[in-house]
Amino acid sequence: MEPIDELLSVRKEKRWLLKEAGLDPYPQERGAFRGSSGLHEEFGELSAEEIEQKNAFVSFAGRIVAFRDFGKSCFLHVQDREGRTQVYARKDTLKSPDYDLFKKFDVGDIVAVDGQVFKTRTGELTIVADHIRLLTKSLRPLPEKWHGLKDVEERYRRRYVDLIVNQKVREVFLRRARIIESLRAFLTDRDFVEVETPMMQILPGGAVAKPFKTHHNALGLDLYLRVAPELYLKRLIVGGLERVFEINRNFRNEGISVRHNPEFTMLEFYQAYAVYEDLMDLTEEMISTLVFTLSGSFTVSYGGREINFARPWKRLTMEQALVDSGCFVLADDDTPIAEDEERLRARGRELAIEGIETMAKGKVIAEIFEKLCEDKLVQPTFITEYPVEVSPLAKRSKERPEVTERFELYVSGMEIANGFNELNDPEDQRARFLDQIKEKEEGAAMDEDYIMALEYGLPPTAGEGIGIDRLTMLLTDSQSIREVILFPLLRP
Repeated sequence: MEPIDELLSVRKEKRWLLKEAGLDPYPQERGAFRGSSGLHEEFGELSAEEIEQKNAFVSFAGRIVAFRDFGKSCFLHVQDREGRTQVYARKDTLKSPDYDLFKKFDVGDIVAVDGQVFKTRTGELTIVADHIRLLTKSLRPLPEKWHGLKDVEERYRRRYVDLIVNQKVREVFLRRARIIESLRAFLTDRDFVEVETPMMQILPGGAVAKPFKTHHNALGLDLYLRVAPELYLKRLIVGGLERVFEINRNFRNEGISVRHNPEFTMLEFYQAYAVYEDLMDLTEEMISTLVFTLSGSFTVSYGGREINFARPWKRLTMEQALVDSGCFVLADDDTPIAEDEERLRARGRELAIEGIETMAKGKVIAEIFEKLCEDKLVQPTFITEYPVEVSPLAKRSKERPEVTERFELYVSGMEIANGFNELNDPEDQRARFLDQIKEKEEGAAMDEDYIMALEYGLPPTAGEGIGIDRLTMLLTDSQSIREVILFPLLRP
């Protein structure tokens, strides 16, 4: 294949020749262009004779993605946002531009086509071009074998090319848009108010995570990119909005993996006078409805496994999940896990959990669950009763004060959602913040203003966050989070 700089030189020469012939390679034009899907919907099922009787003349615009030259005639495939349509140009019927000038167009050029619709002998819907106008001259050739690149990061770096040449990639992001649209509509139909909260914050808060730090020159302030909008959304509940949600960008200065990106999208919502069981019910309805709307079925395929989103979904406490999965075997006297501290720490040592000897008992349980159980939760499953030590913003259980009224939703081994009854006792909240600071947890801070808001009174409230990126992974059968983020963070 010719070096890229030589191909660029050839295309730049063609651009100069087009200018010399009086064609602007970058005109500004508007038009009522037909879309591919509309054309195929209107004419696709008709016979060649029926189309000929209609004598339909259309205007169509898009990018040339294939160009077959037969000398005095050419077949093009022109792609718009809806799909591809074939265009046929003949030397003796093309009225403009001059046919020889038209043949200086390249794959990648953006054109507008005016012509009559017909069907070829093979039954392919085609536009016979009367006029072809160059709208944008492409100087770089499209790759021939882009999807099979060994360096898959190249696709992410040049996502604009990825979207041009890979139909499946376009479908992923169109589906992502539908997912967000559906979630938004579901909540607004139930009287939730969409709000916006600060992305730059004086204190990091709302989640245990290492924040990104920045600086505001005019105010002379160090600020943090938000790790979660939670504390601001609950301030709004204090203010009387009662049902709020935000589709938000969050930033966490942590590792990158197939399930983690430093910048990601969450749906967070809070409902006053509700309990976390209400949100589990709502989540079941919201996601199962979404799946059926997108797929026409409650079952989707992910990574070669069938995931069934039909209600009801399984609900287990964290300790039940450990026992049922065989990850922790109870003692002969069936002593509950939380009371069997000696064997619990021994199991932690087997798993080489760092700091196991000084770690709080509840955190040991959560670490063992994360290492051994999460991957086993394939079908939609709610895990409840998280230890207080790993739930700094959740309300304690009255029956078991060592655990909280909290759940997480797992599907195919991934955490998809996290929700709980919100802690609204300001003294308890202050003590939890102090514990986080004492343990030197990432992002821990004493948010006095949030404590003050609680002192004004937060009504009984349940809140939840759903990971949009991971949900999109599940519903597009994408194995990496980078496949569902248009521009994931990459090394230069």
